[in-house]
Amino acid sequence: MTTVTEDVSLQGLRDALGLLKDREQVAVRLLESSAKHSFDPDRELDWDAPVEEGKWFWPPELVSLYDTPLWRRMSEEQRMDLARHEAASLASLGIWFEIILMQLLVRHIYDKSVTSAHVRYALTEIADECRHSMMFARMIEKGGAPTYPVTRLNHNLARVLKTVSTTPGSFACTLLGEEILDWMQRLTFPDERVQTLVRGVTRIHVVEEARHVRYAREELRRQMVTAPRWERELTRLSCGEAARVFSIAFVNPAVYTNVGLDRREAVAQVRASGHRREVMQTGAKRLTDFLDDIGVMRGAGRRLWRSSGLLA
Repeated sequence: MTTVTEDVSLQGLRDALGLLKDREQVAVRLLESSAKHSFDPDRELDWDAPVEEGKWFWPPELVSLYDTPLWRRMSEEQRMDLARHEAASLASLGIWFEIILMQLLVRHIYDKSVTSAHVRYALTEIADECRHSMMFARMIEKGGAPTYPVTRLNHNLARVLKTVSTTPGSFACTLLGEEILDWMQRLTFPDERVQTLVRGVTRIHVVEEARHVRYAREELRRQMVTAPRWERELTRLSCGEAARVFSIAFVNPAVYTNVGLDRREAVAQVRASGHRREVMQTGAKRLTDFLDDIGVMRGAGRRLWRSSGLLA
């Protein structure tokens, strides 16, 4: 397939990770992968199959209260019910995030050549995210738990973000939302203790998100090299603030009330949990290492990451 090479002035760009790849060549490879490994969840998954008795909706080790004093007092039935509600909470967060991401991608390509592979891949990713959002919504409905929207404050903060975010800030926030959930889902889809439908949902998401992460990483590297200093500094701050908000919104506290737990006690024990801290930092490590390498984790932004609990 013939590709359109970038402007000569942008060739030979390098950062701490090495030479940046040609934007069009990256997009062509991602389009080829999309053609081979894309899924229609409505056809791939058996939505009519009954919920399986005795199986989890989320691996217990990834449930927020796992290995806390409160967890040890809970019955197995209550633990599984909490996992079901947390799966719905994460899926709700995923839909919210993907709607933001789709708008950021549309803004990113608005001024770019509509015939470029880079733009074609962005449109392909938007189509993926549409299917993912519908898939997550069906999974919530199948599990019988309610949706868990983010707070009104975070909802409106995101309204501002998707309207004014600069390009590197958009891709940094994209990776924040994608990579931690991706790490958790990679543990979920091979886990036979988990509902078959949930495993299928996470498998599809992991396969397709791998391309999205590659696209965002390559573009963020390019932007951190070419953007003016003010934009790089703004990216460090906005990414750190996004990490702080994301860590708070990751599990909606209403899940504890809905399974009969004291919300304040549950939230306090999650915050004090060494296991939960390790899970979140391990899930974020691949991302934080990458952001550190390309110069995002500096100054006040790094301090915000530390305050979020996602950076050791």
